[in-house]
Amino acid sequence: QVQLVDSGGGLVQAGGSLRLSCAASGRAFSSHSMGWFRQAPGKEREFVAAISWSGARTYYADSVKGRFTISRDNAKNKVYLQMNSLNPEDAAVYYCAASRGGTYYDSLSYDYWGQGTQVTVSS
Repeated sequence: QVQLVDSGGGLVQAGGSLRLSCAASGRAFSSHSMGWFRQAPGKEREFVAAISWSGARTYYADSVKGRFTISRDNAKNKVYLQMNSLNPEDAAVYYCAASRGGTYYDSLSYDYWGQGTQVTVSS
């Protein structure tokens, strides 16, 4: 069992940066791949980034590649999403999620979800 708490969202101007954090509880955290998804109003939840259990492999949606960086600290049971060069299209509720295996970009592969944190980008 893994419990996830997202934080770090807020209001930022276009071109600015935010760092999202996801705190996990539960001894199984380090054995899970982790992902970030987002959902904007009226849109489906979409994949943003994922990281393997060891941190050795990372994956990104094309829309955020080169601007966002996912990382994890297994000693602290935390996952981060550094978001740079934000634009209004990045505004959404961001969710971290934990997966025991499966396709990294498919939300159905994730077993546990955080409550979400709102990111708002002003133009």
